[in-house]
Amino acid sequence: MVLAAGLGKRMRPLTDRIPKPMVAVNGRPLIDHVLDRLEAAGVEKAVVNVHWHADVLERHLAGRRNPPRIVLSDERGELLETGGGIRKALPELGPGPFYVMNADTIWIEGIRPNLAALAEDFDSAAMDFRLLVASTAASIGYEGNGDFLMDGEGRLTPRPERVMAPFVYAGAAVVSPVIFEGSPEGSFSLSRLFVRAAEAGRLYGERMEGVWMHVGTPEAIAEAEEAIERSKD
Repeated sequence: MVLAAGLGKRMRPLTDRIPKPMVAVNGRPLIDHVLDRLEAAGVEKAVVNVHWHADVLERHLAGRRNPPRIVLSDERGELLETGGGIRKALPELGPGPFYVMNADTIWIEGIRPNLAALAEDFDSAAMDFRLLVASTAASIGYEGNGDFLMDGEGRLTPRPERVMAPFVYAGAAVVSPVIFEGSPEGSFSLSRLFVRAAEAGRLYGERMEGVWMHVGTPEAIAEAEEAIERSKD
């Protein structure tokens, strides 16, 4: 599942005429970086939700020739947020665990591919989510206080108020569809289900290898591109 329906308000004016996943970093739209990661992980089908400037994104995706095969989940009529968007797409995602990726997430890969590592140790008996998390301090372009604490077994706890957490969600996860049982109709945030899973001791994390880049504003694009160029040295 690729979450591509957001409004991209912080990326304006670039997103006045295009959706944020079409903003180019290092010469390619953000969504192509995401789909390339999924292709490398062996994903054959990707459900992409669309809302803001949906026609622009739909035309671009129709021109892709490499895997994964794209199925659109149309949210033109109502923006369902991250949780509601996934819930709507569940019939296309099947009964087993699946990847969820933000369409604007981008990172410099380490030695071991991160999506493969994320899926390899996912245990449906013990986990509802396994999130890819990055170092709060070492991420490029990120200035927040982090999202999670992690224990020695990889179990995550949401950041308490007035605390700097060492890990930030890097926009990729493996998800068990069971967590959506009893979830509300319509629009809601995926973070609500993160909290539910954490309370049940079923929210886990995988620390990413490499460097995550938070491309949240137009100014952050140059910083991300500089980091990519340095990684080639």
